[in-house]
This record gives sequence, structure tokens and C-alpha cells, in this order.
Amino acid sequence: MKNVDYIIVGGGYAGIFFAHQLILNGKSFVIFSECGKSASQVSAGIVNPVVLKKFTTFWLAKEQINFLNTTLNEIAEYTGKNYQINENIHRIFHDQKEQELWLTKSHTDELKPFLNTEFKSLGTILNSFGAGSVNLSSRLNVKGFFNDFKAFFKEKNHLREDFFDYSKISANSYENISFKHIVFCEGIGVKHNPFFSEIPVVANKGHHLKVKLSQPLGHQLTLKKKHFLFPLNEEIHYYGGTYDPNERGDEVDEFAKQQLIDGLSEFYPHSFEIKEVNYGFRPTVKDRRPILGSHPEYPNFYVFNGLGARGILNGCYFSKELYEHIEKQKPLMPEVNLKRFTK
Repeated sequence: MKNVDYIIVGGGYAGIFFAHQLILNGKSFVIFSECGKSASQVSAGIVNPVVLKKFTTFWLAKEQINFLNTTLNEIAEYTGKNYQINENIHRIFHDQKEQELWLTKSHTDELKPFLNTEFKSLGTILNSFGAGSVNLSSRLNVKGFFNDFKAFFKEKNHLREDFFDYSKISANSYENISFKHIVFCEGIGVKHNPFFSEIPVVANKGHHLKVKLSQPLGHQLTLKKKHFLFPLNEEIHYYGGTYDPNERGDEVDEFAKQQLIDGLSEFYPHSFEIKEVNYGFRPTVKDRRPILGSHPEYPNFYVFNGLGARGILNGCYFSKELYEHIEKQKPLMPEVNLKRFTK
């Protein structure tokens, strides 16, 4: 029998960032992650403190950005790499009113740290009203992050690339593994979890394209108008993603694909070739807060879910909140506590 402090079920942002807390604190663990790609692994990896539709920010944005920077530096200590790509988002303005709204919001205490008031005119694309840069924004090297953690977990004998069978849990053991705590970080897969299937997580399907541009942009920037455009390598760019809360089919949706084609064509006036169309299902919550907490009958069974479109920031920041709740009995913030859904 193998004895560990934790079993983690799920290898997306929630599972990996929680595993990082265990590594920092010298806890033993096994992480179950199937070979298929999760929503995290096909995500854009955007780190963004601003809601770029209305130029607002969100709960704990500055705190989450700062904590992510610290965490990625910690991760670099044992992986040898920092996965943060420091390319600020440049929001292409639709019209003069958006420009003016940006300037107005940039003078508020809430948005002043994030909205750069020096606008840019970008060559090779259509941007008659220029673009505003989002300070403290960046993106994650998603492919490198997941590939390297997979290799690291394998090397340290942390990884089980298996389907997790709930029926094999007996008391505090699973097959030949004895555990003190188990943390379910399954995203939309939680709907099949008999312990937490009732949590109010809703699948929000998102599509993105991988495209080859016929004319180079001439800069290494993350662009945003309706969706995000940024380089993955010298030849391929990422463009996405859509938000499709009512689309449940496990296949490419042609309407969403056309949305992306139209969105890119709106500001990129040259031809482009679609190399791939991908999609994933984000686990979202109506109040836009993650869900953390323990099972009422099995107090050492925990859920960490509902990260939504901000999987990197939410996964990173609240991994420590959950760890300290389990190990130090620190009360969970009421805004993210699972108990907020119980009367």
C-alpha cells in the first residue's frame, strides 16, 4: 500500500496549482490525469486583469496577478522554466467612444493600474482608432506548462494517467493508495462525481482557431478585438475563444467557427489558412466565483472547481486558500465557499 497525504483528481489548472502548494509544503501526493486534453490545456493562457468588453476589472484582480507572478517564480525553481510570456494585451478600439471610455476609466482608482493611456497605431492590421495596452497583462506558455508538469510528475512518481473510478474508493484508500485527503479538480467532469455532482457548474463551450497568416504582423503582441490573436510560433497564431453557454455538442460547432473567421477578418485584411479548430468546456458558475469546500458526509473529500474563463488566475490564487483551509483550518472566503449554495 502506498501512503500519501493527498490524491488530486484532475490535471488542469486547479489540479496543477494545488499540486504546487503540496510541493512547496513537502506533502506527498498522487495526481490522476487522463490522457485527453482538458479545457485548461486548450485554453489561450491569457492573464488579464481587465474585462475588455466594458473596461472594468474584477474581484481581487491585482492580488491574483501579484500572486501568480510569485507562484510562477516558485515553479521555475524546480522546473527550470518560467512559463509567463510578458506580452501586454493590446485592445483594438471599435470607435471613438471606446477610446474615450478607456480614458475615462483609466482615471479611476480601480482601473488606473491597468489601463495605459498611450494609445498605439498598429501596422498591417485595421485599427483606425488605435489600440490601448493593458498593463500587468501577459499570457502563459500553455503547451510548455502542461508538458513540463507532466514530465515532472512522471519523474517524481506523482502521476497516474488513468481514469479515476469512484467506485474504487474504500474508506481512505483507492486501489493500492492510502490517502489523508482527496481533492477533486475535474472541471466539467465533476458532473459524473457521485460526491459533488450537484454543485452548480455550467459548461461554457469555447472554440479557437490555429491559423497561418499570409502576411506577418511585424510585432510580438497579444491583440484583442472580439477575440484574442497571438503567435504560438513563427508560423502559427492562436485566435479565440468564443463563449457558447448553450452549445453542448461534443464536436466543432460551425456557427462558432464562422464567428471566429468573421472576427479575425474584421481587423486582419489579408488571407489566412485555418490549420486547426479546437474547443473545450469551461466550468463556469453563475456568480463567477470558484467553488471550494468539503463534502458534508466525507470531511476529507474536497472540491476545487468553477474556475471559468480565468482558470489561471483563479486556479493559482485559490489553490493556496484551499490548502490553508485543509492544513491550517483557515476559514474559506464566503464568496468561494461551497456552503454558499446550501440553505
